[in-house]
Amino acid sequence: MHNLVFYVIVTLVGAAVTLMANRPARAISLRVGYVAQPDDRKVHQKVTPYGGGAAMLIGFCVALVVADLIPSLRAVITSSHEMFGVLLATGVIFVVGVIDDFREMSAPAKVAGQFLAASILYFSGATMYQLKLPFAGFIVLGPSILPVITAVWVFALCNAINLIDGLDGLAAGIVAIASGTLCVYGLRLEDLGLLPVTNVGPLIAALTCGICIGFLRDNFYPAKLFMGDAGALMLGLLMSASTMVIGGRTPPASGVTFFFFAPLLIPVFILGVPLIDAVWAFVRRTASGQGFHTPDKNHIHHRLMRLGHGHRRTVIILWLWTALLCGFVLFPLFAPGFNVFIPLGVAVMLIALFTWFSPLLNRWTGRGEAVETPEESARR
Repeated sequence: MHNLVFYVIVTLVGAAVTLMANRPARAISLRVGYVAQPDDRKVHQKVTPYGGGAAMLIGFCVALVVADLIPSLRAVITSSHEMFGVLLATGVIFVVGVIDDFREMSAPAKVAGQFLAASILYFSGATMYQLKLPFAGFIVLGPSILPVITAVWVFALCNAINLIDGLDGLAAGIVAIASGTLCVYGLRLEDLGLLPVTNVGPLIAALTCGICIGFLRDNFYPAKLFMGDAGALMLGLLMSASTMVIGGRTPPASGVTFFFFAPLLIPVFILGVPLIDAVWAFVRRTASGQGFHTPDKNHIHHRLMRLGHGHRRTVIILWLWTALLCGFVLFPLFAPGFNVFIPLGVAVMLIALFTWFSPLLNRWTGRGEAVETPEESARR
């Protein structure tokens, strides 16, 4: 992967700029009242400023300018209108998120904003062109169905990231792992001749990974700064754009046997944790007669905390599951002759044992991370 060093550079720039922007974003958010108030459905018990989305947007824009100064990456940016469309759609979805953070938009208005951002991606060309479905074969997407698929995919990922953003550092860490994996995956496909070197997907993924890393320093428990809906929707849109332009343009024969349903399966693996949580939330709320956007405390991370894991350990467990799923994507690309199921199967067992039996061991030994109750937090 001959351009890997340049992608690492823009990732680090995005991380550094976002890290530096966190403090002023926090101060301005507190001054203008752009804050998250604690309530019964939220885990945090103190007023916490939003503004993390703004810091990440600044990091994204500055890192993109730096990428434009690197000749090989400038060719990626200027080869089409896709990156401009991604930048414009990112701005639109960010504004939608800020408005929702301030005044809680109605569900139809919020969905309309997401569909507007998806339309910008579609008209700029930052979308998927082809699809392979089980029992349906390889499908080239026509102009009549492509806008619908683009809108549905953007809606799915934006809401998946938004729903998983319930614990400090959880969403940012998952997206950092997933986008970093997607960047390496895309660059590997370029080396194999399965993607053109001007594909914008790896660059979008690298930028997304960088801003998440820079944000994590102030977002890990106990968080000093939240990303809010502005940040969560923005990350969802960036992930949807990068997965579409990478997964939706990969030839039908990618050489990886258990990803022969690409591009349908690869993004689902990479973003497995938030997507599973989103699907389960939809089923759970629909069955109970609630609206999809009705908040509750039955997400995966809430269940892990009720199982006995503390805040930090719950987040780390879900990071590990995300990294494991990403391993299913990357490992076969770099070691096609090795039985991928042996090391990954061992990892599954180890993480599963840690997830389910660690709280029991803590109860037996009297050790482990304490789970702070709301009453304890209020006294503190």
